[in-house]
Amino acid sequence: MRVVAKFGGTSLGSGDRINRAADSIAAAVADGHEIAVIASAMGSTTDDLLEEITFEADDADRAQIVSMGERTSVRMLKAALSARGVDAAFYEPGSEGWPVITDEFGEVDVEETRRRAAALSAELGDTVPVITGFLAEGPDGSVTTLGRGGSDTTAVMLGNYMDADEVVIVTDVEGVMTGDPRVVEGARNVGEISVDELRNLSFRGAEVVAPSALSYKHGQLGVRVVHYQHGDLLAGGTNIEGQFQSLVDMREEPLACLTVAGRAIRNKPGVFQSLSAALGESDINIDAVASGLDSVTFYVDEDASERAENILHREVIARNELSSVTVDAPLAVVRVTGGELPNQPGVIQGIVGPLADARINVHDLITSATSVAIFVGWDDREETLEITQDLF
Repeated sequence: MRVVAKFGGTSLGSGDRINRAADSIAAAVADGHEIAVIASAMGSTTDDLLEEITFEADDADRAQIVSMGERTSVRMLKAALSARGVDAAFYEPGSEGWPVITDEFGEVDVEETRRRAAALSAELGDTVPVITGFLAEGPDGSVTTLGRGGSDTTAVMLGNYMDADEVVIVTDVEGVMTGDPRVVEGARNVGEISVDELRNLSFRGAEVVAPSALSYKHGQLGVRVVHYQHGDLLAGGTNIEGQFQSLVDMREEPLACLTVAGRAIRNKPGVFQSLSAALGESDINIDAVASGLDSVTFYVDEDASERAENILHREVIARNELSSVTVDAPLAVVRVTGGELPNQPGVIQGIVGPLADARINVHDLITSATSVAIFVGWDDREETLEITQDLF
């Protein structure tokens, strides 16, 4: 197998852990596998360096300073591999054969990085390259960075461009867990998770794999997260399945919008649960939910709207804090999925603006970590879809 193994800061946080990492790499090489290594800065070195920059420093100087963590890691790990008889070489920006290149805007130069990664992959088997994560080289030879989580991005990107069979993210967690083991009891490892699921979790606080890294994963590239204590690069952990696709699609069937109004119901425990449970018990599927301080809105199939209205009306009668229920139909929903949509400044305006220019009223707009749902009148659905497809 051809494997790109990324070792996070915690997994390289001490001499003993560097030895453990080197042992796992040497064992994989001895078994005949081609290994490329991406190394993060040891422990919290990067954060420590950033905290010490208490003076005015331009971007070029800051990049040079924070790069020292990764530069140290690759030298340490290369030396540990050499001590085990493994032919290894470290790579950092400025090295001959350095692969990750950015353009004048600081974005990855895909064509040049692919070319250099392919040249580097041709040397696998004879040498284990130990590559600084997080860092890149600008067109003028300057040091640039890939941003927070950049070592993950380096690993999956190079795994893609080097035609690896698998990228292994070695970190301080037992793969993806059902919950934060520091907070919840009985948290256990998830054997498999989709790219879509993990990106949503990552955007909302799960510190497992940087969301930007998963953009480089294609369907044939395996990505796995393992704990550094395992000592085996090729087993255990969580497999990340599939690939993230940018997609604009429209629901083919019309929806009805049912809004329940009440007094400060967002602050009333149990109201939302009772309303959604009542619909669920009657086998009414909820396509989406939106809430305000004094209302909660459910989107359901239009052909179930009359039944849903009666069910919700019974809840309104039964609860003093609820006032009334109303229905609006038919509505359409166009969903945009892909990229880091809600984390891109101006993305919502970029969607709503062209629709407003076309005199299309947006009934509602609901965002998640990786998608935007646009609700419009049924008669506006085709034009909304066409405009949105042109945007993305």
